[in-house]
Amino acid sequence: MEFIWSPWRYDYMASAGSPDVPRPCVFCIGEDRRHDQERLILYRGNLNFIILNLFPYTSGHLMIAPYAHLRSIVNASTDQTSEMMSLCKRAIEALTSVYHPEGFNIGMNLGHVAGAGVREHFHLHVVPRWAGDSNFMTITGETRVLPEELTTTYRRLKPLLSAV
Repeated sequence: MEFIWSPWRYDYMASAGSPDVPRPCVFCIGEDRRHDQERLILYRGNLNFIILNLFPYTSGHLMIAPYAHLRSIVNASTDQTSEMMSLCKRAIEALTSVYHPEGFNIGMNLGHVAGAGVREHFHLHVVPRWAGDSNFMTITGETRVLPEELTTTYRRLKPLLSAV
């Protein structure tokens, strides 16, 4: 077997800790904007924000989450879900402009059995897709191969999402 070095996976595994020890919610970001770039927050709306996924399936994989700590979309107000969908449309336009994907996966994993990695704060995934992007590495090696670093993805998308 050959090995592919992916240090970001170790960071994820090391940060997981024990399931018995509560961790702060990664989507409860507060109002302090000074660290938005290092936290990969691309855009802040009134009720939701757009953030890059630290462990993406493809380049450009981002998420939209409400500021409010809500476990499920059924607990969200109509204003929160309406803005979330508006930000989703905006994200798709930016991703299309930068990456020219052939399609998108858009969805939520609500609950542990549905695959939610963060179960306590619902969020919407926006994943750009291309023909052939699901290669053997993801399936047999449980490793994803991304052509660019997250900081580069951030620099490419930030101007388009910040423009009003």
